[in-house]
Amino acid sequence: MRHSDHVSLIRKGVPSYGGIWADLGSGEGAFTLALAELLGPGGVIYSVDKNGRALEQQRAAFARRFPAAEVHYHKADFRQHLSFLPRLDGLLMANSLHFIERKEQLLKQLMGYLGENGRFLLVEYSSDHGNRWVPYPLAYSSWQSLAGRVGFSRTVLLDTYPGRFLGGFYAALSS
Repeated sequence: MRHSDHVSLIRKGVPSYGGIWADLGSGEGAFTLALAELLGPGGVIYSVDKNGRALEQQRAAFARRFPAAEVHYHKADFRQHLSFLPRLDGLLMANSLHFIERKEQLLKQLMGYLGENGRFLLVEYSSDHGNRWVPYPLAYSSWQSLAGRVGFSRTVLLDTYPGRFLGGFYAALSS
């Protein structure tokens, strides 16, 4: 996927410039960069990943592409309490939730970081059957059901992207 594909996939889930967002399991930052483009100069991003090397690569990519972006890099496991996070306008998990087998408890914890009108933006593989690299993906219909069980009142499919593996990707917004 190219940067423009990442932006296109999540564009409908980021309603306006600015705001405080977190990208959990951000890796080298492909979707973090897309989020920065959509939030513009008024946005604040908390980029969280347990891989320090990936965060350094992300920091270098931001220095080249969005040097004025306000990004706070945190080497941390998003399954743990993230005391450094402020109240968030949005939370992005792009290709990171599929590493969690039992998702409900974690999602309830993550909802606690969202402000009153907070948005949860998920990018995931379109499959309920994983492999050793993507162990626990969830198709959109499964996400819709899970999101309702953990307390989100509304979930919508934003966009899809074809792929050779696991049915491609989708982006969904829950609030």
